[in-house]
Amino acid sequence: MSLAENYPTEVKRILEKYPPGQERSAVMPLLHLAQRAAGYVDRHAVQEIASLVDISETEVASIVGFYTLYHNTPGGKLRVQVCTDLPCALRGANQFLEDLCSKLGIQPGGSTPDGLVTVEAVMCLAACDKAPVFQTQGPNGIEYHENMTVEKAMALINGFKKNGGEEE
Repeated sequence: MSLAENYPTEVKRILEKYPPGQERSAVMPLLHLAQRAAGYVDRHAVQEIASLVDISETEVASIVGFYTLYHNTPGGKLRVQVCTDLPCALRGANQFLEDLCSKLGIQPGGSTPDGLVTVEAVMCLAACDKAPVFQTQGPNGIEYHENMTVEKAMALINGFKKNGGEEE
């Protein structure tokens, strides 16, 4: 899928926000557009965005890899991203992630059999003192959930599934 072909007005609008020679600043908005369209940023989108802003594919891919808000693989309609950075790990985040995935019958980075929920480990959600903490990315945007237990997380996930993949 080509962004320029499928979203010509939006691509043009994004690129026009930046002065000549500064097109590289449009990388993140273009990545957001690509992900909104496909649910993740695929290799073709990386190539196209690199070409549009005149930087290397490696530079674009490194942005996708660095930020937890971009995904380079398909996933569920709800992404549960558990912070496992050292401070959160010291407050039980790794065990929380393991137990949550066990309840769902998946491995970290995997999706539930119905394809609705993906659980991932991420670094630093800036809530170390409230760990275990995770953010969800789904139909309602991004939401943060602090001081979580597996039971509270499962209630949230089950509510999402009960609503047919729509957040409450």
